Amino acid sequence: MPVPLTELTRQHAALESELRAAFEEVSTSGQLILGPHVRRFEKELAAACGVQHAVGVSSGNDAILLALLALGIGPGDEVITTSLAYLHLAESIARVGATPVFADIHPRTFNLDPETLPGKITDKTRAILPTHIFGLPADLDPIQKVAAEHGLKVIEDCDMAIGAGYRGRVVGSIGDVATLSFYPTKNLAALGDAGAVLTNDASLADRLRRGRVHGLEKNFLVRDLGGAFRLDGLQAAFLSVKLPHLAGWTQRRRELAERYNKLLGPLPLTTPFESEDYEHVYNQYVVRVRSGGREPLRLHLDALGVGSRVYYPRPLHLQPCFEPLGYHPGSLPVAEKASSELLALPIFPEMTREEQDEVVDAVRDFFLGD
Repeated sequence: MPVPLTELTRQHAALESELRAAFEEVSTSGQLILGPHVRRFEKELAAACGVQHAVGVSSGNDAILLALLALGIGPGDEVITTSLAYLHLAESIARVGATPVFADIHPRTFNLDPETLPGKITDKTRAILPTHIFGLPADLDPIQKVAAEHGLKVIEDCDMAIGAGYRGRVVGSIGDVATLSFYPTKNLAALGDAGAVLTNDASLADRLRRGRVHGLEKNFLVRDLGGAFRLDGLQAAFLSVKLPHLAGWTQRRRELAERYNKLLGPLPLTTPFESEDYEHVYNQYVVRVRSGGREPLRLHLDALGVGSRVYYPRPLHLQPCFEPLGYHPGSLPVAEKASSELLALPIFPEMTREEQDEVVDAVRDFFLGD
């Protein structure tokens, strides 16, 4: 039986009446951009993430761009970030005129390795931007310690990790500012593009709110440029419908991951990192397949109709667009090796036991044969 990597229609079918009601409410209100539905969702989101302020924006990419702008980061500045990530991290740094500085990852968690940070800091460094990759929190305490010692800001990219926990705290509430994406494949998903920026700093929150509407203040006054980063009311209303279900969906992802770990653990692959200090929320379930086995396994699964995906086939420091920065193969060996060995397997809250068994059987068949 075919098994998709992820599946959205089952979730939407279960919430169809509530989503239709939200659509009717917004469409008849005339409040289509920002407005009361956005304010309501922002309040709900801030409470769920344990922060004072949530600012709804147009996408996760725009959330990072706006956070950088609000922190005053621009030309001549440097921001340290991970190379094993989606393009939006380094792209946003470059778009504000700053320079992305890539650091290597921890070989087991695939997150930014705090031990690599001190050697990357210069007198131009302004911030550290870790991502919580695949839903696993980065090791934030030592990152925060390095940042404090050097007077740097910490921007948490929580695009894959809403609701994840780190040493008793919710990710997004630990750094100076945090960003979220509600892209349809995320654990909390809009029906289109949407994002948010989180902070406990009231002054920064004000700058974020101005920045999402071009920097406009009262009387058409603009002190600092922003952009058209507004969240529309319809996506906010949909997200308000979904948010109360997030904890249950997260628990289901964790149950599926636990079962995967048990069933796949005996095979010659590495299952995701787990620790009492980290509450992984499994936006993706990613295994490591060494010795050149990743691509043959991917092709085997594809032939059986089992979804899989490579995250990320080329680390950011080796992308042609960043060639002027001077990185080369071997610059960040841990990230480079991981990018050739990681493979995401299907996981989504509505996944059935039979579908998971199909995935496990396909992987077993690859390694063990008949």
